Amino acid sequence: MTRTQRSSYSGKMAEAVANVARRINATVEEGKDSLDLSNCKLISFPEGVFKVLRSVSGNIRFITLADNEMKAISSKFFSTFTQLRELDLRGNVLTKLPDAVGEMEHLTSINLANNSFSDFPDKLTEIASLERIDLEGNSITEIPLEKLSAMPALKWLNVKSNPLDSNIQAALQSPHKFEILSTTGS
Repeated sequence: MTRTQRSSYSGKMAEAVANVARRINATVEEGKDSLDLSNCKLISFPEGVFKVLRSVSGNIRFITLADNEMKAISSKFFSTFTQLRELDLRGNVLTKLPDAVGEMEHLTSINLANNSFSDFPDKLTEIASLERIDLEGNSITEIPLEKLSAMPALKWLNVKSNPLDSNIQAALQSPHKFEILSTTGS
């Protein structure tokens, strides 16, 4: 890497960090109930953010981390933002969620579209308040339909553009108490 490339890279990183800091400060100072860290080139949720948001984490209802490069999301994230209603994680490279997601008592919507899940994140079925699950564009072959059917609030499930097993595809055709969007056929 040349010196120019290096300074351009570190300049981009500094810009990304400043961007994140600016958005977090706005959430804190304006007492917002949302945090938008979409498109910030994040590979994980920044540790420092937990400290900055400690005083307001209970007020935050909506978080978007869409279109980053996140490979994982920690248990600490879910144990910090316990009042979350909606979480948008689309467009990352997540393969799984921590067990702590199952303890989100207020979560109504989770968007995990266009990630790298090959298994359905089973812990989602433990969230009684969950109404909407978006898993479009992953690599999921199996869906726990029985567990999903037992979810009290579930209204909508999107599993389009997943290589679903043919038995699952057939099962999706029969009526369910929630709406299912799937890609039928090959």
